[in-house]
Amino acid sequence: MSIVILGGNECMERRYKDLCDSYRCQSKIFTKPGGGLRKKMGSPDLMIFFTSTMSHKMVQGAMSEIKGRSTVIERCHTSSLSALRGILEKHVGSPA
Repeated sequence: MSIVILGGNECMERRYKDLCDSYRCQSKIFTKPGGGLRKKMGSPDLMIFFTSTMSHKMVQGAMSEIKGRSTVIERCHTSSLSALRGILEKHVGSPA
């Protein structure tokens, strides 16, 4: 399963990636709004928004990019590792 995470904390990027790897998921993590985000996202199966740490512009850009696709969207206010773990268990199942 491919996952894109938008928002979150910069210092947690490596931990997010490692947790996704433990669930056998390919992940891309974008903690800051950057140029060319639309090109870098691809077409993920699951998109996770950590809403407390991302701008409205970043949300709107991502939403317009995946409009009409079968991407599942999950929003979470907190950007903790346990919140990500809960989302992965809900959508992927137990870790490998």
